[in-house]
Amino acid sequence: MVAKQILERGIRNPAILNAMEEIPRHQFAPYTPARKAYSDGPLPIGQGQTISQPYIVAYMTEILELHPSHKVLEVGTGSGYQTALLAHLVAEVYSIEIVVSHYIRARKVLSKYALHNIHLRLGNGRDGWSEEAPFDRIIVTAASTDAPENLLDQLREGGLMIIPVGPTPFEQKLKIFRKKNGIIARQDDLPVRFVPLIDQSA
Repeated sequence: MVAKQILERGIRNPAILNAMEEIPRHQFAPYTPARKAYSDGPLPIGQGQTISQPYIVAYMTEILELHPSHKVLEVGTGSGYQTALLAHLVAEVYSIEIVVSHYIRARKVLSKYALHNIHLRLGNGRDGWSEEAPFDRIIVTAASTDAPENLLDQLREGGLMIIPVGPTPFEQKLKIFRKKNGIIARQDDLPVRFVPLIDQSA
């Protein structure tokens, strides 16, 4: 998977490549046979949600420009695969999941590994995690029609957030937000297709 789907498509960060080699993806894909869990595409995890294509996981992680000292907020724990990857790369990971069954399963799977820098919360990801803010990086793993202001407010000066944004699944793009001198700059990136970000308050 790493050699054919990640490295050959231009992901060169050795820390990301090594982490993806170490993490057993099949453990995070409960409805997929182990031999198919490393295929080149998203996989179902229940409740209409998916674990993203390996390349997209690696691509979004590389865009984050992570440093070992970083404190990262992840919106959308899902299966916990992206969470585990982040935990291999940064100091602290705070991850929020709104679907109870996903939260319970991810907590159980992640507890099998010596990843003591992961903090999980059951709740509405659009609210962020204000008492632990600010964050050096924020990654949103489900699509929104906008960039939630609550999340941008929780971004540290010099920080970066990546989120899929679009009115429909066929009009989504990854968007990168950087905070510099208190001002948020936006950059459009790769066209993508993500499941929608669930909002309890809507």
